[in-house]
Order: sequence, then structure tokens, then C-alpha cells
Amino acid sequence: MKVLVTDKINEAAGKIIEAAAEVDFLPTMSEDELVKVIPQYDALMVRSQTKVTSKIIEAGKNLKIIGRAGVGVDNIDLESATQNGIIVVNSPDGNTMAAAEHTIALMLAMARNIAPAATSTKAGKWDRSKFTGCELYKKTLGVIGLGKIGSHVAHVALALGMKVVVYDPFTSKDVVEKMGGEYIDNLDNFWGKCDFITVHVPKTKDTVNMINKDAIAKMKKGVRLVNCARGGIINETDLKDAINSGQVAGAAIDVYENEPNIAECPLLECNENIVLTPHLGASTKEAQLNVAIDVAEQIKEVLSGGSASSAVNIPSLRPDKLEPVKDYMQIAENSGELAVQLSSGMIKTIEITAQGNLADLDIQPLEVAVLKGALSSRLESVNYVNAPVLAKKRGIDIISTRSKVKCNFAGLITIKLTTDKESTVVAGALVAKDIPRIVKINDYETSIRPEKHVLIVPHVNKPSMIAKVAKVIGENGINIGSMNVVQKNDKHETESIMVINVDTAVDDVTLNEIGQIDGVHNPKYVNLTA
Repeated sequence: MKVLVTDKINEAAGKIIEAAAEVDFLPTMSEDELVKVIPQYDALMVRSQTKVTSKIIEAGKNLKIIGRAGVGVDNIDLESATQNGIIVVNSPDGNTMAAAEHTIALMLAMARNIAPAATSTKAGKWDRSKFTGCELYKKTLGVIGLGKIGSHVAHVALALGMKVVVYDPFTSKDVVEKMGGEYIDNLDNFWGKCDFITVHVPKTKDTVNMINKDAIAKMKKGVRLVNCARGGIINETDLKDAINSGQVAGAAIDVYENEPNIAECPLLECNENIVLTPHLGASTKEAQLNVAIDVAEQIKEVLSGGSASSAVNIPSLRPDKLEPVKDYMQIAENSGELAVQLSSGMIKTIEITAQGNLADLDIQPLEVAVLKGALSSRLESVNYVNAPVLAKKRGIDIISTRSKVKCNFAGLITIKLTTDKESTVVAGALVAKDIPRIVKINDYETSIRPEKHVLIVPHVNKPSMIAKVAKVIGENGINIGSMNVVQKNDKHETESIMVINVDTAVDDVTLNEIGQIDGVHNPKYVNLTA
């Protein structure tokens, strides 16, 4: 395997990845240059300079994972990566301290006019009165986004004697108040409370232009703004106008709408009341080393057959979610495969029910496993990344429930797959905690070892049926590994099924010959992921 590392990432990353793959360090490339070389690589590791577009992703036929050595992933086309089954990972914690400290540094520099005062002094001037600043003590800092970075900024601000108000719809009032801040549940009530405002949110359709002329008009006159998050959250033209009019007394900006090409940035036209830095939030030696190590470890783990700790496009498979149910992942996938291969028609609905100890757990990873199994039986290149996307595109409804009804197993997962023609039920469980078994097929209670080649033979329950089927299988050179013959629970029922594990695939000729046996109904060969 081969991994491409670009954008001047710390070489410690290469030493980690070398345990699983060959590593090439190359300089930042244009889209066309990357398109030419990416087909030979299994993984790509970048920082913010490289824009990983859909064109690059489509060209990366062997790509399994893309790693962003940093917090955000807005320079990576997530939708395209997900549709192509490529894991995207980042390092959400690696530069937390660096970004938080830079926010505080910019806020202090802006408040005390550090940058223009330094420039003036270096020019031999002594303009003390011109650079009179303001104190942070007893001022109110508004924090938008109380994630790891926002939380640290808030704690430092409180230590400086500031008051802190927080707007974050994903954070509870209790968390904010326990920290020592005030929780605001509405932005309209937030703007007017703040002397300083700092943003710590990702760039999404909901946060682009979050701070615009309308929002600025609702702020205190003389407010000061800081953005070390993402360019575009603050409208640059509206901010320029507000600074020049005096509505905004100062701003400290580290990120821009068009990086690194900022020659046309409106903020360059502002007066001295603005501090501009070239996206330095994560630019410390410690942060660059931390994010490089974090993402490199994830790439190595994925290429070695493991899972990523910070997968952006498959949050259901984060280690904290996966660990409690990981032993059931394979049987869930096999159950989905079996249900689809026993069915005909277009899949409409997949109902997943968890019982036993699974009823107390988050079964989202098992849902993904079932989808992967179901869809991979009919589509190519299905994996845990793109299975939910492919299901959604095909209009398949996923219904997931957890039942407290007692069962005979420690954990039981039941799938009811409904097509436009019929419904099929398959249940999987672990026997003795770690032995996977298919324990139900429609109305039959079974105990099937989920192996690669399985033959399902419904038949009339009468003498010599097993011998007749076994004879055909043997005459076609296929070895039987094991057999499970099951009758329905009703003792008067005349129908049974044989579930036969065989060593090789069963061809259509053999299957047709079995189907010609008097009393056999619609036999099927099933291929499972072993």
C-alpha cells in the first residue's frame, strides 16, 4: 500500500504510517497535478492548503482514507468521499490549545493596539496616547460555539476576570452555568450583551455569514470581534463597513473566505482597528506534531484493517460507539446479506430489532453493518462509509427499534427486509457469548454457522429427502461441511428446510438439478462474507 503526505506535514507522520504502508512526502499540488498521481495511492494526508475536490477523489480509485491534519475538513469534498466509500478523518483535539491561545492572543492584541503600536515604535515614534486601549477585565465575552476550543477560551476569559455569555444550541444551560457563564438560547438576545465576540463553529450552511450587517446592527456600538474558526462565518464586506463606521471598534481575524488568495479581501482596506494574521491558529510546533501523529495513527490503523477514532463521515463507527457492539458486527452484516439473497424484488424497508443486552446499547453501528450486507449483495463497492448514503439514494427506509421482550440469547438482532414483492425475516445472535449463528429464517428456528457458501433447500418433510439432495451435491463434486435440517414449530407442519454449509460455490446447473427433486421448493445458494 502507498500513502501520499503533502502540505508540509511533520515527518513524524511518515514514521508512524511506515508500519503499514509506503509513504511519499510531496509538496502541495494543484488539482490537475494531484489527479495524475493519486490513482497509485491508498491514502492521502493533507493540511488546509490542498483542496481535495470530487475530481481528485474520483481519480483516486484505490483511496481508502483521507486524513486532514487539523480540526476542520471543509477543504475536502465530504459528499464525494462518502459516496465513493472513502473514510475522512481529522484531528479534533490536536490543536485545541494552540487555537484557543491564539484567540486570546488576538483578543488582547486588538484590545491594546499591539500591532499598530509595534509598527509605530519600530518607525522611531512615541505615540503613547494614540494607542490607548481597553481592558478585558469586567468586560463581557460572547462565545459562539462551546466545543473544546470555545470552552478553553471561555475558561481563560473567566480567569482574566471577564464575564462570559454563550450561544450554542448543542450545549445545555447546566454545562454553561457550571462553568461560570451565562447561557443564551437565542442569537437576537445574545448580540447586545457582548463587548467582545469570538466564534468557534464549523463552516456550514447555517454558519456562513452568521455575522453580517443585520447581526452587527444588533450589537453594542464599539463591539470587538474575533474569528479564529473559519473564513466566511463573518461577512468580510459587512465587517469592513462596520469598522469604518465605528459600530465595530476592532476586529482580530485569522481566517478568510478565500485562502490563501486574500489580495481582494475587503478587510485589507480597513483602518488600524483590525489585526490580521495568516491562519496561524494551529501554527505551533506542538500542535503540528500532535495533529500529524493523531491522523497518521488513524491512517495506519485503517490500512491495517482497524477503525478510525475520528472519522468525520462515519460517526456511527467511532470507537466509543463501536466497542460495545463490535462482536455483533459480522453477524449483523451476514444477516443482511442472507435476507437480501433470499428475497426477490426491490428493497423498500429494512426493519432492525435489537433484543437482550443489545436493547440497552446504541445499535447504530449494527444498522450500518446490516445495510452493508444487504446492499453489497446487489451493488459493487459497498462499505461501511457509503452504505447509508446508497440506501438513502435508493429510498430504502430504515426502521430501528430496541425491544425488552425476553429472548433465548445474550443479544439478538432481527432483520425484516421488505421488498415490493415479499418480506423476509432473518435473525442473528451470539451463542455462548462469542459464537455467531443465524438463529431464524422466516418461520424456521435454525442454528446456522455463517460461512461463505450456504445452500438453502426448502422441501416437503418426508423420508429420503436429505439423501436425494446430498446425492446431487456429491455427484457435482461439492463437499458438504455441515447440515442443519429444521421443521417449523408446528408439529403438524409438513414443510422443512435444509441449511447446508458447502466448501465451494453452487453453480446454477447444480441448483437447478436440486430444484428438480420431487418435494424441493425453490432452493437458493447464498454467498456470505466469512
